[in-house]
Amino acid sequence: MSGIDKHFGGVHALRGANLTVHRAEVHALLGENGAGKSTMMNVLSGVIRPDSGTINLEGEQVEIATPSQAQDLGVAMIHQELDLAPNGTVLDNLFLGREPRTRLGTLNLARMQREATELLRDVGIDIVPSQLVGSLRVGEQQMVAIAKALSLQAQVLVMDEPTSALSDSEVETLFELVPRIRERGVGVIFISHRMDEIATLADRATVFRDGADVGSVDVATTEPTEIIRMMIGKPLDALFPEHTPPTDTARLRVRELTVDRPGGPGGRSEPAGIDLTVRAGEIVGLAGLLGAGRTELLDALFGLAGKHLHGTVELDGEPVTPRSPRAALAAGIGYVPEDRRASGLIMAESVAANVVLAALPTIARWGWRRRRDERRHATSSIDDLRIKTSSPDVAVSTLSGGNQQKVVFARHLLRDPRLLLLDEPTRGVDVGAKSEIYRLLARLTEDGMAVLMASSELPELVGVCDRVAVLRGGRIVTVLDHGDATAEAILEAASVPTVAETHVETEIPEAS
Repeated sequence: MSGIDKHFGGVHALRGANLTVHRAEVHALLGENGAGKSTMMNVLSGVIRPDSGTINLEGEQVEIATPSQAQDLGVAMIHQELDLAPNGTVLDNLFLGREPRTRLGTLNLARMQREATELLRDVGIDIVPSQLVGSLRVGEQQMVAIAKALSLQAQVLVMDEPTSALSDSEVETLFELVPRIRERGVGVIFISHRMDEIATLADRATVFRDGADVGSVDVATTEPTEIIRMMIGKPLDALFPEHTPPTDTARLRVRELTVDRPGGPGGRSEPAGIDLTVRAGEIVGLAGLLGAGRTELLDALFGLAGKHLHGTVELDGEPVTPRSPRAALAAGIGYVPEDRRASGLIMAESVAANVVLAALPTIARWGWRRRRDERRHATSSIDDLRIKTSSPDVAVSTLSGGNQQKVVFARHLLRDPRLLLLDEPTRGVDVGAKSEIYRLLARLTEDGMAVLMASSELPELVGVCDRVAVLRGGRIVTVLDHGDATAEAILEAASVPTVAETHVETEIPEAS
């Protein structure tokens, strides 16, 4: 792809961008949200037409005007939001629009069943082709999408954030599959924000910034810090800001917090006898393996456990009973959930409507929203958090992942919470947006806010948190101070049982 240019109204999305992918290689496409990666891939897959530029496949210049034309040329794209029909069977989805026929013109079901079974076996999943796609786990749906792409005999396969919604075991299955796809001679374009995935899978990487390619590198011989510098235009050490030490004043104090309902899906652990203190101006991280109980603890503190919550919760020395989100908000607790699209935002509503959602009582009279106040609050939040949007009135679904996450932050910050709960606050956002979120947290804690943050990214916990509480089986097994909270120490505590794990006291350390 050479000299690809694309305007959307006044937005110059691609600026003479270039990309070269070889046969039988995994090529990472990197860059911040809004850098032009998805636009470039939509040009390649025929979703949009470029204003100028050329595309060559196997040395021949081609015109790609539609997705079906791209498929005919051997280009397949697996979008981050899977384009499968949930009410159709796996068999229906694999052959949709190109069903094989018998000589009589009827569906050749025997051939479809045979080929579907082979395709599913090739991608390593054991499911029945007659199953409804909507009944499958997200990881299984991802594999069906890959099987569909392989059935097209694709020579170029684009995978857009394929691991964003997968469990650890599903990621492992995908990582075993991608090299096998490469062995077939397919050129795989792999879009991801996770540097560990790039280091594991990719042969080469091209970095986009501001709609243009800024360079291509060999992954094996290039330090991740150099790739990140190319992505954000500044050194990695600028990613984590200096953090002001917290006060000695306890903001949140939890004693024997327990949730007495059965564990969550996938064997997730409910909180069991949690003792924890978070000081004003402090960021405390929650670490642990999948299912350790991090999300469940945050849910409980935000009132999502309801009457199943037991124990003592205090804010600034006063007892509170967060038996519902309404009660938690009234007590001064805000919550940025893990899945912003499903739990944090109303995707069809405007940016302004989403920003003010938690503060409706302050902008409504007799049940009617005062549009002027709504817009004023939204505009102030957009400016304060540097949310990139053309207008407060556009649908929040049109924003990049990082800016959507900022909208969720903005909603709760309007209420000026005393305690902010964060569950995977930078999941699915690019390095630049991560840096902005880290700086926002530093600013909030300087003003005295307390933050309790669950994250599966160890560098994030090490770089941002004052202390890290490690959970296993719904219990806190150790708390590491900032200087002791290395990635190795966190992993060891999360995975290696100790002699006594039934009770770990996590009081405020004595002031030095």
